[in-house]
Amino acid sequence: MLYTNEQMLDLFEGYLSQAETPAEPELLYSPIVYSMSGGGKRLRPLLLLLTAQAFGGDASAVMPAAVAVEVFHNFTLLHDDIMDNADMRRGKPSVYKRWGANVAILSGDAMMICAYKTLSKISPDKLPRVVDMFSSMALQVCEGQQYDMDFEKKRKVSVVDYIQMIESKTSALLSGAATIGAVLADAGEEDVRRIHRFATELGLAFQLQDDLLDSYGDVMLGKKIGGDILEGKQTYLMVQAMSLASEPQREILRTTHSDASLTDGEKIERVRAVYDSLGVARMTEQQISLRFERALGVLDTLSIGADRREPLAEFARNLMGRKR
Repeated sequence: MLYTNEQMLDLFEGYLSQAETPAEPELLYSPIVYSMSGGGKRLRPLLLLLTAQAFGGDASAVMPAAVAVEVFHNFTLLHDDIMDNADMRRGKPSVYKRWGANVAILSGDAMMICAYKTLSKISPDKLPRVVDMFSSMALQVCEGQQYDMDFEKKRKVSVVDYIQMIESKTSALLSGAATIGAVLADAGEEDVRRIHRFATELGLAFQLQDDLLDSYGDVMLGKKIGGDILEGKQTYLMVQAMSLASEPQREILRTTHSDASLTDGEKIERVRAVYDSLGVARMTEQQISLRFERALGVLDTLSIGADRREPLAEFARNLMGRKR
Protein backbone atom coordinates (compact mmCIF):
# COMPACT_ATOMS: atom_id res chain seq x y z
CA MET A 1 0.00 0.00 0.00
CA LEU A 2 1.25 3.44 -0.93
CA TYR A 3 0.32 6.27 1.40
CA THR A 4 -1.01 9.48 -0.07
CA ASN A 5 0.57 12.79 0.89
CA GLU A 6 -2.20 13.41 3.40
CA GLN A 7 -1.95 9.95 4.95
CA MET A 8 1.82 10.21 5.26
CA LEU A 9 1.52 13.62 6.88
CA ASP A 10 -0.96 12.19 9.39
CA LEU A 11 1.49 9.39 10.20
CA PHE A 12 4.23 11.92 10.81
CA GLU A 13 2.07 14.14 13.02
CA GLY A 14 1.01 11.09 15.03
CA TYR A 15 4.60 10.01 15.55
CA LEU A 16 5.68 13.54 16.45
CA SER A 17 2.86 13.93 18.99
CA GLN A 18 4.16 10.91 20.90
CA ALA A 19 7.62 12.39 21.38
CA GLU A 20 8.37 13.21 24.99
CA THR A 21 10.05 16.48 25.86
CA PRO A 22 11.48 17.07 29.36
CA ALA A 23 9.54 19.48 31.53
CA GLU A 24 12.55 21.07 33.19
CA PRO A 25 14.23 23.40 32.86
CA GLU A 26 11.05 24.95 31.59
CA LEU A 27 12.68 27.91 29.84
CA LEU A 28 14.79 25.53 27.78
CA TYR A 29 12.13 23.06 26.69
CA SER A 30 8.88 25.06 26.59
CA PRO A 31 10.08 27.14 23.62
CA ILE A 32 10.94 23.91 21.80
CA VAL A 33 7.44 22.51 22.30
CA TYR A 34 6.00 25.91 21.32
CA SER A 35 8.06 25.96 18.13
CA MET A 36 7.39 22.37 17.08
CA SER A 37 3.64 22.67 17.68
CA GLY A 38 3.37 25.97 15.84
CA GLY A 39 2.11 24.58 12.59
CA GLY A 40 4.14 24.69 9.41
CA LYS A 41 3.68 22.53 6.35
CA ARG A 42 6.15 19.78 7.42
CA LEU A 43 7.48 19.88 3.86
CA ARG A 44 10.90 18.43 4.57
CA PRO A 45 9.91 15.42 6.67
CA LEU A 46 7.07 14.68 4.28
CA LEU A 47 9.46 14.68 1.33
CA LEU A 48 11.83 12.36 3.20
CA LEU A 49 9.02 9.92 3.96
CA LEU A 50 7.57 10.01 0.45
CA THR A 51 11.00 9.44 -1.06
CA ALA A 52 11.68 6.48 1.19
CA GLN A 53 8.27 5.06 0.31
CA ALA A 54 8.94 5.51 -3.41
CA PHE A 55 11.97 3.22 -3.14
CA GLY A 56 10.20 0.62 -1.02
CA GLY A 57 11.22 1.86 2.42
CA ASP A 58 9.18 1.42 5.61
CA ALA A 59 7.79 4.70 6.95
CA SER A 60 8.16 3.65 10.60
CA ALA A 61 11.84 2.81 10.08
CA VAL A 62 12.71 6.21 8.62
CA MET A 63 10.44 8.27 10.87
CA PRO A 64 13.28 9.28 13.28
CA ALA A 65 15.17 10.80 10.36
CA ALA A 66 12.05 12.72 9.29
CA VAL A 67 11.64 14.11 12.82
CA ALA A 68 15.33 15.03 12.96
CA VAL A 69 15.01 17.05 9.75
CA GLU A 70 11.95 18.88 11.05
CA VAL A 71 13.56 19.63 14.41
CA PHE A 72 16.64 20.97 12.62
CA HIS A 73 14.47 23.14 10.35
CA ASN A 74 12.68 24.64 13.34
CA PHE A 75 16.00 25.24 15.07
CA THR A 76 17.09 27.37 12.11
CA LEU A 77 13.88 29.39 12.39
CA LEU A 78 14.55 30.21 16.05
CA HIS A 79 17.96 31.62 15.18
CA ASP A 80 16.75 33.27 11.96
CA ASP A 81 14.19 35.24 13.96
CA ILE A 82 16.93 36.57 16.21
CA MET A 83 19.05 37.63 13.23
CA ASP A 84 16.03 39.19 11.51
CA ASN A 85 14.64 40.77 14.69
CA ALA A 86 11.34 39.09 13.75
CA ASP A 87 8.38 39.44 16.08
CA MET A 88 6.10 36.90 14.38
CA ARG A 89 6.45 33.36 13.13
CA ARG A 90 3.56 31.41 11.59
CA GLY A 91 1.01 33.92 12.78
CA LYS A 92 2.05 34.02 16.44
CA PRO A 93 4.85 35.65 18.45
CA SER A 94 8.25 34.20 17.65
CA VAL A 95 10.25 32.47 20.37
CA TYR A 96 12.62 35.42 20.22
CA LYS A 97 9.75 37.88 20.80
CA ARG A 98 8.07 35.85 23.54
CA TRP A 99 11.12 34.74 25.56
CA GLY A 100 13.99 36.93 24.36
CA ALA A 101 17.20 36.33 22.44
CA ASN A 102 19.05 34.37 25.14
CA VAL A 103 16.29 31.78 25.48
CA ALA A 104 15.89 31.52 21.70
CA ILE A 105 19.63 30.92 21.26
CA LEU A 106 19.85 28.23 23.94
CA SER A 107 16.62 26.48 23.00
CA GLY A 108 17.75 26.53 19.39
CA ASP A 109 21.06 24.96 20.38
CA ALA A 110 19.18 22.26 22.28
CA MET A 111 17.02 21.60 19.23
CA MET A 112 20.13 20.99 17.12
CA ILE A 113 21.33 18.46 19.69
CA CYS A 114 17.88 16.85 19.83
CA ALA A 115 17.92 16.52 16.05
CA TYR A 116 21.10 14.46 16.14
CA LYS A 117 19.86 12.46 19.12
CA THR A 118 16.68 11.58 17.23
CA LEU A 119 18.62 10.78 14.07
CA SER A 120 20.66 8.22 16.01
CA LYS A 121 17.56 6.02 16.28
CA ILE A 122 17.76 4.93 12.65
CA SER A 123 19.24 1.59 11.57
CA PRO A 124 22.86 1.35 12.84
CA ASP A 125 24.17 0.15 9.47
CA LYS A 126 22.88 3.33 7.79
CA LEU A 127 23.75 5.74 10.59
CA PRO A 128 27.32 6.77 9.62
CA ARG A 129 26.39 7.73 6.07
CA VAL A 130 23.16 9.45 7.05
CA VAL A 131 24.85 11.45 9.83
CA ASP A 132 27.43 12.61 7.28
CA MET A 133 24.67 13.61 4.85
CA PHE A 134 22.70 15.33 7.59
CA SER A 135 25.77 17.27 8.73
CA SER A 136 26.61 18.35 5.18
CA MET A 137 23.02 19.52 4.74
CA ALA A 138 23.11 21.46 8.01
CA LEU A 139 26.41 23.13 7.18
CA GLN A 140 25.17 24.08 3.72
CA VAL A 141 22.14 25.81 5.25
CA CYS A 142 24.44 27.83 7.53
CA GLU A 143 26.61 28.76 4.56
CA GLY A 144 23.54 29.90 2.65
CA GLN A 145 22.41 32.04 5.56
CA GLN A 146 25.83 33.70 5.77
CA TYR A 147 25.86 34.44 2.04
CA ASP A 148 22.38 35.94 2.42
CA MET A 149 23.64 38.22 5.19
CA ASP A 150 26.73 39.09 3.13
CA PHE A 151 24.47 40.19 0.27
CA GLU A 152 22.92 42.84 2.51
CA LYS A 153 26.25 44.69 2.44
CA LYS A 154 27.08 44.19 -1.23
CA ARG A 155 26.28 46.92 -3.72
CA LYS A 156 25.79 44.38 -6.50
CA VAL A 157 24.83 40.71 -6.39
CA SER A 158 24.85 38.62 -9.55
CA VAL A 159 21.96 36.35 -10.54
CA VAL A 160 24.36 33.39 -10.43
CA ASP A 161 25.44 34.26 -6.88
CA TYR A 162 21.82 34.61 -5.81
CA ILE A 163 20.83 31.22 -7.23
CA GLN A 164 23.81 29.60 -5.49
CA MET A 165 22.79 31.23 -2.22
CA ILE A 166 19.19 29.98 -2.30
CA GLU A 167 20.38 26.55 -3.40
CA SER A 168 22.21 26.40 -0.07
CA LYS A 169 19.76 28.24 2.16
CA THR A 170 16.46 26.86 0.83
CA SER A 171 17.05 23.88 -1.46
CA ALA A 172 19.60 22.14 0.75
CA LEU A 173 17.04 21.10 3.36
CA LEU A 174 14.71 19.68 0.73
CA SER A 175 17.45 17.89 -1.20
CA GLY A 176 19.04 16.65 2.02
CA ALA A 177 15.73 15.27 3.26
CA ALA A 178 15.02 13.57 -0.06
CA THR A 179 18.44 11.95 -0.38
CA ILE A 180 18.37 10.73 3.23
CA GLY A 181 15.00 9.13 2.52
CA ALA A 182 16.39 7.48 -0.61
CA VAL A 183 19.49 6.14 1.16
CA LEU A 184 17.44 4.76 4.05
CA ALA A 185 15.31 2.89 1.50
CA ASP A 186 18.40 1.42 -0.24
CA ALA A 187 17.93 3.32 -3.49
CA GLY A 188 20.68 2.92 -6.08
CA GLU A 189 23.39 5.57 -6.26
CA GLU A 190 22.13 6.97 -9.56
CA ASP A 191 18.64 7.31 -8.13
CA VAL A 192 20.08 9.04 -5.04
CA ARG A 193 21.81 11.57 -7.29
CA ARG A 194 18.65 12.09 -9.32
CA ILE A 195 16.38 12.56 -6.32
CA HIS A 196 18.87 15.13 -5.01
CA ARG A 197 18.60 17.06 -8.28
CA PHE A 198 14.79 16.77 -8.25
CA ALA A 199 14.58 18.28 -4.77
CA THR A 200 17.18 20.95 -5.54
CA GLU A 201 15.32 22.20 -8.61
CA LEU A 202 12.03 22.07 -6.74
CA GLY A 203 13.52 24.05 -3.86
CA LEU A 204 14.78 26.71 -6.25
CA ALA A 205 11.36 26.98 -7.88
CA PHE A 206 9.76 27.27 -4.44
CA GLN A 207 12.08 30.07 -3.27
CA LEU A 208 11.75 32.01 -6.53
CA GLN A 209 7.98 31.76 -6.23
CA ASP A 210 8.21 33.05 -2.66
CA ASP A 211 10.26 36.01 -3.92
CA LEU A 212 7.65 36.74 -6.57
CA LEU A 213 4.68 36.43 -4.23
CA ASP A 214 6.27 38.79 -1.72
CA SER A 215 6.08 41.62 -4.24
CA TYR A 216 3.13 40.53 -6.39
CA GLY A 217 1.15 38.11 -4.25
CA ASP A 218 -2.22 38.46 -2.57
CA VAL A 219 -2.69 39.54 1.02
CA MET A 220 -4.81 36.42 1.49
CA LEU A 221 -1.55 34.44 1.52
CA GLY A 222 -1.06 35.63 5.06
CA LYS A 223 2.28 37.24 4.29
CA LYS A 224 2.97 40.95 4.34
CA ILE A 225 3.15 41.98 0.71
CA GLY A 226 6.19 44.06 -0.13
CA GLY A 227 8.13 43.12 2.98
CA ASP A 228 11.26 42.32 0.98
CA ILE A 229 11.06 45.69 -0.76
CA LEU A 230 10.68 47.55 2.54
CA GLU A 231 13.73 45.75 3.92
CA GLY A 232 15.79 46.45 0.82
CA LYS A 233 16.33 42.71 0.61
CA GLN A 234 18.20 41.03 -2.21
CA THR A 235 15.64 38.82 -3.94
CA TYR A 236 15.65 37.35 -7.42
CA LEU A 237 13.51 40.25 -8.62
CA MET A 238 15.83 42.85 -7.10
CA VAL A 239 18.99 41.18 -8.37
CA GLN A 240 17.56 40.76 -11.86
CA ALA A 241 16.31 44.35 -11.90
CA MET A 242 19.70 45.71 -10.80
CA SER A 243 21.37 43.83 -13.65
CA LEU A 244 19.03 45.38 -16.25
CA ALA A 245 18.29 48.85 -14.84
CA SER A 246 19.65 52.21 -15.90
CA GLU A 247 21.70 54.08 -13.33
CA PRO A 248 18.73 56.29 -12.27
CA GLN A 249 16.63 53.17 -11.83
CA ARG A 250 19.39 51.50 -9.82
CA GLU A 251 19.44 54.49 -7.52
CA ILE A 252 15.69 54.06 -6.93
CA LEU A 253 16.18 50.38 -6.16
CA ARG A 254 19.09 51.07 -3.80
CA THR A 255 17.59 53.94 -1.80
CA THR A 256 13.79 53.71 -1.78
CA HIS A 257 13.52 51.37 1.24
CA SER A 258 15.39 53.87 3.43
CA ASP A 259 13.64 57.04 2.20
CA ALA A 260 11.89 58.39 5.30
CA SER A 261 9.79 60.80 3.21
CA LEU A 262 7.83 57.93 1.66
CA THR A 263 5.10 55.78 3.16
CA ASP A 264 5.46 52.00 2.98
CA GLY A 265 2.89 51.87 0.21
CA GLU A 266 4.73 54.50 -1.80
CA LYS A 267 8.02 52.63 -1.41
CA ILE A 268 6.47 49.40 -2.66
CA GLU A 269 4.83 51.09 -5.62
CA ARG A 270 8.00 52.95 -6.58
CA VAL A 271 10.12 49.79 -6.66
CA ARG A 272 7.42 47.76 -8.38
CA ALA A 273 7.20 50.44 -11.07
CA VAL A 274 10.85 49.77 -11.87
CA TYR A 275 10.22 46.03 -11.80
CA ASP A 276 7.29 46.46 -14.17
CA SER A 277 9.26 48.57 -16.62
CA LEU A 278 11.99 45.91 -16.78
CA GLY A 279 9.65 42.92 -16.91
CA VAL A 280 11.31 41.13 -14.00
CA ALA A 281 8.07 39.55 -12.75
CA ARG A 282 7.67 37.79 -16.09
CA MET A 283 11.32 36.72 -16.03
CA THR A 284 10.85 35.31 -12.55
CA GLU A 285 7.76 33.39 -13.62
CA GLN A 286 9.73 31.90 -16.51
CA GLN A 287 12.53 30.84 -14.18
CA ILE A 288 10.02 29.27 -11.76
CA SER A 289 8.44 27.26 -14.58
CA LEU A 290 11.85 26.18 -15.86
CA ARG A 291 12.96 24.90 -12.46
CA PHE A 292 9.64 23.19 -11.79
CA GLU A 293 9.64 21.42 -15.14
CA ARG A 294 13.24 20.37 -14.63
CA ALA A 295 12.29 18.85 -11.28
CA LEU A 296 9.44 16.85 -12.80
CA GLY A 297 11.67 15.83 -15.68
CA VAL A 298 14.26 14.40 -13.30
CA LEU A 299 11.52 12.58 -11.41
CA ASP A 300 10.54 10.79 -14.60
CA THR A 301 14.06 9.32 -14.90
CA LEU A 302 13.95 7.44 -11.58
CA SER A 303 14.16 3.66 -11.88
CA ILE A 304 10.80 3.10 -10.22
CA GLY A 305 7.28 2.76 -11.54
CA ALA A 306 4.99 5.68 -12.27
CA ASP A 307 2.73 4.69 -9.37
CA ARG A 308 5.64 5.13 -6.94
CA ARG A 309 6.69 8.42 -8.49
CA GLU A 310 3.20 9.91 -8.35
CA PRO A 311 3.16 10.84 -4.63
CA LEU A 312 6.42 12.74 -5.20
CA ALA A 313 4.93 14.48 -8.24
CA GLU A 314 1.87 15.35 -6.17
CA PHE A 315 4.14 16.76 -3.47
CA ALA A 316 5.83 18.95 -6.06
CA ARG A 317 2.54 20.19 -7.49
CA ASN A 318 1.15 20.93 -4.03
CA LEU A 319 4.30 22.80 -3.04
CA MET A 320 4.02 25.05 -6.07
CA GLY A 321 0.23 25.37 -5.89
CA ARG A 322 -0.25 23.70 -9.26
CA LYS A 323 -3.07 21.43 -10.33
CA ARG A 324 -1.01 19.46 -12.82
